[in-house]
Amino acid sequence: MHAPYFDASLEALQAQVRRFATERVAPGFLERDRTRTLDKALVRELGALGLIAPELPAAFGGQGLSSLASGVIHEEIARADLSFSYVNLLASLTGHILARYGRPDVARPWLERLTTGQAMLSIALTEPRGGSDAASLELKMERDGSSYVLTGEKTSISAADQADASVVFARTGAKGSGAKGVSAILVPMDLPGITRTRFDCHGQRAIGRGSLFFEGVRVPASHLLGDEGKGFVQVMQGFDFSRALIGLQVLAVAKVTLEETWAHVTERKAFGKPLSAFQAVSHQLAELETQVTAARLLCLQTLWLKDHELPHTAEAAMCKWWAPKLAYEVVHACLLLHGHGGYDRGPLEQRLRDVLGFQLGDGTANVMKTVIARAKAGRDAVPA
Repeated sequence: MHAPYFDASLEALQAQVRRFATERVAPGFLERDRTRTLDKALVRELGALGLIAPELPAAFGGQGLSSLASGVIHEEIARADLSFSYVNLLASLTGHILARYGRPDVARPWLERLTTGQAMLSIALTEPRGGSDAASLELKMERDGSSYVLTGEKTSISAADQADASVVFARTGAKGSGAKGVSAILVPMDLPGITRTRFDCHGQRAIGRGSLFFEGVRVPASHLLGDEGKGFVQVMQGFDFSRALIGLQVLAVAKVTLEETWAHVTERKAFGKPLSAFQAVSHQLAELETQVTAARLLCLQTLWLKDHELPHTAEAAMCKWWAPKLAYEVVHACLLLHGHGGYDRGPLEQRLRDVLGFQLGDGTANVMKTVIARAKAGRDAVPA
């Protein structure tokens, strides 16, 4: 079933991307998880088709498509492999930041490489002692002539050891100045003084997470994104877009798992009849199907609001806290309905590990609920 936001062009785009995802992305799903290898050649194929950050203007290597179209693409890639779909998620988030706040002569070459799959960019916000308190950063960024010098650590960074450059948030103001003292800068990852590590994560293993260490790293001042001291406030606006994309990303996993499980319970027999004949089975799946459909419509609506330049911060936060929780519940329930076969190493257990990560990263449920509450009651009524 399609949302009312869909038209013939979006349906055609969806069909095109699903073919590519089914034929090229899905077959390597389990192998990429096992080897923890992203497959850069496949990323370049994705870029050659114009499927990476397609919402960017043509001047920056994009297709000038709508946010909704980008969401459709993201959804179909995630349906085949959530971890691989991080390519789309990171590109749309970092691409938005560079296109809007970077100097054109600095941003354009990176964006052209990004959209063609020749480069990957990460976003470095989280710190070991910060977590959800993203404005209380300790990584220092000090001006020294025509450069900024970075010293400190970032952690739990997606694609930390694979990214060619990173949008790094650092403190340029006095400690204790909160968000007003935070700036953002584009840092090529081959600069002297940078070391990287990779964690052994539970899921999303093809993209990976790790830490970044900066020891007196000199970055050209031209790489500053937005205004000094205002980077956090300016750049964080792009997260409303990525939160809606994350919702579609995990719900795509839930949806394909439901499709497979409906087929399984109609074929598998117990006590002389299919499992679907038992209401404890079919009603549970009917409830989950209803919730996934509703959550997906919320995500599509959020992207539609963005395309029409209407407020969507609260809706984006709803997508981010609800969809990952729901997706995990769906995959978990479906795994149990598959019995011992679902518990074996395979697509179901990998999906369960993959979707769990989004209940942790990119904004926890409690943070998202605070965002919603502030949007409805006002910031003064819901203090930090």
